[in-house]
Amino acid sequence: MSKIILAGMLAAGALIAPVAAQGAALGPAAALCNSNATAVQVDVRGFKARTGTVRVQIYSANSSYLEKRKWIERVDVPVSRAGTMSVCVPVKQPGNYVVSVRHDMNGNGKSDRSDGAGLSGNPDMKVSDFIFKRKPKLATVSFAVGGSTKRVPIVLNYVNGLSFDPVE
Repeated sequence: MSKIILAGMLAAGALIAPVAAQGAALGPAAALCNSNATAVQVDVRGFKARTGTVRVQIYSANSSYLEKRKWIERVDVPVSRAGTMSVCVPVKQPGNYVVSVRHDMNGNGKSDRSDGAGLSGNPDMKVSDFIFKRKPKLATVSFAVGGSTKRVPIVLNYVNGLSFDPVE
């Protein structure tokens, strides 16, 4: 009887282990998120393809958010084979921030029409917003980080005709 119970416990452990590994933080600062230090753990989902790289940028939540080269931290990681990608990005101190994510599908380092993107707060964006460089309201995309790791979920969006929508 104890062999049956042990076998059941091992089987349950085998099912739980991949889930825990899938949620593990990625990137050079992963240890910060894994120890619940002051950082941002960005949970990226909704990939159209499992190719290329993911770029996560953190901006101060002020009027210069999303402006070219105004990010305060940036992490680039290869796209994982499956599941949600949890990318850890360090922040120097507690405060208010904005996250931008880009899925560079072909890994060429340039923004292409096939690339996906997302922002903290997952605002509804249109292709025309990008053409006319309209940013979502700061209150919609900003969030506070305290003395521990802040998790921020982001759903990627891709160009689909004249719209910019999630794949899922």
